[in-house]
Amino acid sequence: MLAPVPRPPGSLALRCSRALLAPRARLSVLALLLLTAAALVVLYEPQRLLSSGWPRQTDGTGAVMLFALAYGVCTAAFVPRPVLNLAAGALFGSAFGLTAAIAGTVLGAGISFTLGRFLGQEALRPMLRGRWLTAADGQLSRHGFRSMLAIRLFPGVPFAAANYCAAVSRMRYVPFLVATALGSVPNTAAYVVAGAQAGEPGSPAFLFSAGFIALSAVAAAVVAWRKRHHLRAPAPAVVPEPERERAPEVVGGPR
Repeated sequence: MLAPVPRPPGSLALRCSRALLAPRARLSVLALLLLTAAALVVLYEPQRLLSSGWPRQTDGTGAVMLFALAYGVCTAAFVPRPVLNLAAGALFGSAFGLTAAIAGTVLGAGISFTLGRFLGQEALRPMLRGRWLTAADGQLSRHGFRSMLAIRLFPGVPFAAANYCAAVSRMRYVPFLVATALGSVPNTAAYVVAGAQAGEPGSPAFLFSAGFIALSAVAAAVVAWRKRHHLRAPAPAVVPEPERERAPEVVGGPR
């Protein structure tokens, strides 16, 4: 019998695997996943299932955990978080609704960050040009925790866009997730309380939550207006440090 001929190093399977793992190929996979998720949201509107068609046989802790899981998947698929927060309050009340919403927020942010980091970062980082993109990337890379905390505290930046921008930067996982969890509490709580008190729009809790949502939006606009000069300013050039002059070598030692 003839011995099997070993495949050469440059075989077709090896070339195909390298092509599939290339940065542009992974970016194409990410774009396809995001387009598919957006199309599914438009066609099926999963937020209706969370708000009105929630299975009645699930209750208690299991229902809260299932809602948090569905919440995270939906936010990664571009379902607006305010709608989900209102649904959490309407279904579970203020306390359990806030727990489910924050857990789903962190889960959805982690899913988006992981997809962006492994499928898009390597291909997108060379494309970061221009003042705005360079300034945003530098801010997220150098001051990840406080930058993400500010983004979550002040509404205005879309949730999914902030997740993928952070993934393309050099921000680490733990600061990103902790800042997301802490910074999302105030606005999420306002929407959850509004959803829980939707049947009584004249109640003090509903009026307070609605007022907080409006004031946070105004504060976000004011902060963005004041910070616009920092983003328009060109990034400071990095000046290389001058090399120290070396002392001339002495041939031979003292005798």
